[in-house]
Amino acid sequence: MDVFKLSVKQLVTKIKDAELTSVELCKAYIDRIKKFEKDIHAWAHFDEKVLIEKAQESDNHRRSGKPQGLLHGIPVALKDIIGTFDMPTECGTSLRKGMSASQDAEIVDLLKTEGAIIMGKTATSELAYYSPSKTKNPHDYTRTPGGSSSGSAAVVASHMAPLSIGSQTGGSIIRPASYCGVVGYKPSFGLISRNGVLKTSENLDHVGVFGKSVEDVALLAKVLIKKDSYDKSTIHYSTNTMLDETLKSPRFEPKFIFYKTESWKKIDKKSRDSFEYFIKSFKKNIEVFDTPSYFKEIKKFHQIIHETDMANNFHNYFMKSKKKLSKEMQAAISRGIKYSAKDYAEAKDFMARSYDSYKEVFEDYHGVISPSSTGVADKGLSSTGSPEFCTVWSFMGTPTISLPLLEGENNLPLGIQLIGNKYDDLRFMGIANWLERESEKFNE
Repeated sequence: MDVFKLSVKQLVTKIKDAELTSVELCKAYIDRIKKFEKDIHAWAHFDEKVLIEKAQESDNHRRSGKPQGLLHGIPVALKDIIGTFDMPTECGTSLRKGMSASQDAEIVDLLKTEGAIIMGKTATSELAYYSPSKTKNPHDYTRTPGGSSSGSAAVVASHMAPLSIGSQTGGSIIRPASYCGVVGYKPSFGLISRNGVLKTSENLDHVGVFGKSVEDVALLAKVLIKKDSYDKSTIHYSTNTMLDETLKSPRFEPKFIFYKTESWKKIDKKSRDSFEYFIKSFKKNIEVFDTPSYFKEIKKFHQIIHETDMANNFHNYFMKSKKKLSKEMQAAISRGIKYSAKDYAEAKDFMARSYDSYKEVFEDYHGVISPSSTGVADKGLSSTGSPEFCTVWSFMGTPTISLPLLEGENNLPLGIQLIGNKYDDLRFMGIANWLERESEKFNE
């Protein structure tokens, strides 16, 4: 049995039907880790012995006849900013070397309740910002995997984990998903709790997920989406029908807008050709529009909110251990300290107004299509690439998903980004699944 070709839903079924044990599944991933981790460096913490012990406990639970959760026996990797009491949570900085959380994050509790096994921690950029982690792109070790959820994308791309969890404040899920050739889904702001997760920006932080298909990420998101009284931004949102809605065909042929932003000219020719072929293939579904004028202001206001919030959240690190922070982090916090209350209030106001303008799109269209990144993964490991095709949607809190549907230069993966309306995630995932299926037809 080649477990790497099976969907997560198929793995769950085979474990439930005793055709596959969790120990066998975890050993298959351990073999992959032994083969590829020495080159990719995607893990911040991984303990083979502990993983097998947890898998044995999971198998014993199943054999006892006790109820099984939606992810029973399935290993899931966590970005190393997600708190766990029994593993280090170092957040990509030497300032937290060897430190762990006093208790599990809310999403870790949700995973365990549904029978998932926490595999370990994946590498992240320093404090989930720009300074790169040690991780290399699984498709080309000389290129970046993106950031800040570098390891989370890389472990799924290299089949070292079936599922992983990351976070996005600017472009930290969508860009790595594009560079590494996996599906990355950032739900609407407020659907997944950040309680117990490193806080960089209360206003912009999103928890999101990586998998091999839209169905895989929908199953993981279904487990994680829940109101949490300890994260005031979360809302009540029913996911009872999430998998059904994801797999159900849309009632009408979807219609999309494609924005050719000013960043379009920055994309390399081979990647532009791939995008233009995609648009041509879906010409009856896609209309090309000029970018809304207010989009130009979003980068500035996003930066004000992000850096002000980081200056507040990382104040102690900055004051006590400034020299242990990267130059990028020092500069961002220094700017964040200098913004005025008026700057911050204006940025927050623009956040609300820009979404009010944008949501009118959904009176006539099912979604917006855009590149996930400015091309294939950048050469070199000194940068994690540009988030400019993602920042707008993090700012407005809309659901986005990167689908690995294209190839750029050297046959490297290139993601198509689909953007939906805020809190319309159930229908949005169905549209994403449709786009994934239809794209496969064009590539046959």
